Amino acid sequence: MLTSKQRSYLRKLANSESALFQIGKGGISDSVVKQIEEALEARELIKVHLLDNSDLSPKEACDALAQETGADSVQVVGSKFVLYKKSGENPRIQLP
Repeated sequence: MLTSKQRSYLRKLANSESALFQIGKGGISDSVVKQIEEALEARELIKVHLLDNSDLSPKEACDALAQETGADSVQVVGSKFVLYKKSGENPRIQLP
């Protein structure tokens, strides 16, 4: 669970990042979850864009992916959301 100070710091880091993944009509499949888990292990902080043709709302998609991957939801803004999960092998981000 992230504190508000940690969440604010992560939002600042994610602000300049572009979305790594797009989720569309196909929704959240096992392969999408696997790719996001691998990206979280490598980068710790990722941004995901939810396309207009998706059946899920951004909040629903963010919560579902956070639960599937064990990540923390940092923020949901418009059709984009940010996930964070500390890397087990090579932590890169030092939280305040």
